[in-house]
Amino acid sequence: MQVGVYYIASNNVTNKAINTQNYAIIEELGAKSGLDMIVSPLEKLHEFDFNCVFIGGGGTEGMFLDVFSKLPKPIILLTSGENNSLAASMEILSFLQQHDQKGEIIHGKIDQMATRLQRLAKVFAVKRKMANLRLGRVGKASDWLIASDVDAKISKEVNGIELIDISMDEFFSEIDQGSYEENEYTKTLKNKKYDEKTLEKALDIYGALKRICLKYQLDGVTVRCFDLLEPVKNTGCIALAILNAEGVYAGCEGDVPALISMCVLGELSGRPIFMANPSRINDVDNEIVFAHCTIPINMPSAFRCMTHFESGLGVAIAGDLPLGKVTVFKTSGLLDRYFVTTGELVENLHEQHLCRTQIRLKVGAEDLRYMLTSSIGNHHMICLGDYKDLIDEYFKW
Repeated sequence: MQVGVYYIASNNVTNKAINTQNYAIIEELGAKSGLDMIVSPLEKLHEFDFNCVFIGGGGTEGMFLDVFSKLPKPIILLTSGENNSLAASMEILSFLQQHDQKGEIIHGKIDQMATRLQRLAKVFAVKRKMANLRLGRVGKASDWLIASDVDAKISKEVNGIELIDISMDEFFSEIDQGSYEENEYTKTLKNKKYDEKTLEKALDIYGALKRICLKYQLDGVTVRCFDLLEPVKNTGCIALAILNAEGVYAGCEGDVPALISMCVLGELSGRPIFMANPSRINDVDNEIVFAHCTIPINMPSAFRCMTHFESGLGVAIAGDLPLGKVTVFKTSGLLDRYFVTTGELVENLHEQHLCRTQIRLKVGAEDLRYMLTSSIGNHHMICLGDYKDLIDEYFKW
């Protein structure tokens, strides 16, 4: 990843030697962090996902003030341990705080600075991608999702996320074409020896949804999938499972906040995301059961095909996930509120009266209080691994 660095030179009389030393620091930071640190003119900074301002030494505060209005915000200050670079940066940071601007000083040993740069570069790259997302909603949100609608105009204005509405009629027309491209995931499913006719129709739904994603150049899509049950006698579970494995965020029930949550967690973690319902809470043992009938097909360690739970139709996935740390996350549709925690996946369940993929997590008591007193809707996102700190960092900025 390329990082733009705006360099403010010291006005010290020995600035030539100081500048040489500072440029060496920038080069070493790039080598240690794996980032391409490019010293850039002011007018080119907007082309980078992430920018820093290197404060070359003392007496640079006025120079910073001269360019402040043109610098991309927020402002990350890089410093050296010499020539009053840190002191000048602290004065600048105080100025930023007085003007309600977010900022941070990165200072210390090179390894420490490089690690911090890596994290911030990741966060800001994801923020930039999120601000250019194109998400499709095929049909409106399911009728029971009374708190999960998002105004497309406000979404675009506030966060840059574009929501494209696609009719169910268009989706049905694509399904009627009855075609899909064979790939490793379709072959894996066929090897499960599930009812051939039912699976073929589920794969036709996958082909239809993939063509819609290509047509509208979508980064993600959510589907009013229960409307498939009566006319098609099948479900979208397989379509969503494959699309997620292929890198297209795909969610159920027309739930846009859930889809946006999938995108945030997926981009930050680089992991497949399981969109699930909280199904049962045990506040004595601080446990919660999550379940859903679809999951990215590349996420479980093993899975089998079953019918969709609520309808008894189609093809759903009953997957087993590796035990261990997981992240549970949800954000509002406008990214103005979020919940995140780290839990421990302690058991894969196979109960009759739940959606097909079922996991039991151990979480904190405060997490269960959130679920019962201030939950952000119904669906929550789960990925393997602990990404809580990275999520918190994302929303900090």
